[in-house]
Amino acid sequence: MEKLPIGLEFRSLHNLMRRYFEFSSHRKEIETVTGNNGWIIGYLAQNAGRDIYPKDLEEHFSITRSTVSKVLGLMEQKGLIRRQTVARDARLKKIVLTEQAEKIAGLMAEDAQRLERTLVEGFSEEELQTLYSYIERMKKNIARLQNEH
Repeated sequence: MEKLPIGLEFRSLHNLMRRYFEFSSHRKEIETVTGNNGWIIGYLAQNAGRDIYPKDLEEHFSITRSTVSKVLGLMEQKGLIRRQTVARDARLKKIVLTEQAEKIAGLMAEDAQRLERTLVEGFSEEELQTLYSYIERMKKNIARLQNEH
């Protein structure tokens, strides 16, 4: 087996994972959700117990205020979110998933769990811990390189 550079191997794995989601069993129901929308729906669903504001999305996803504003506007038009005024400060607008987006979040979570089970199939707990430690070390290496520039 030819060994490709690790970056290409990760790219290849990423492409396979993306294709998995493109052809998932819930693809039809999730079609209205594109890239950033899916990540935002997932983030909002995971944080359902707390108020989330545009600033939180800026920080979590490392994106600009204008990008957040644009994406949220489109998501609102698609009926995926609502922006609700907060009683303590009328300037603040918390972001709330609609019923349609909550259903989509559930389907996306099912697909993600199925993919996760497939990815780790056949690995021992020790192998997974080792893999996580290697990935973490790679992330630190890249972060260090970025900090040098």
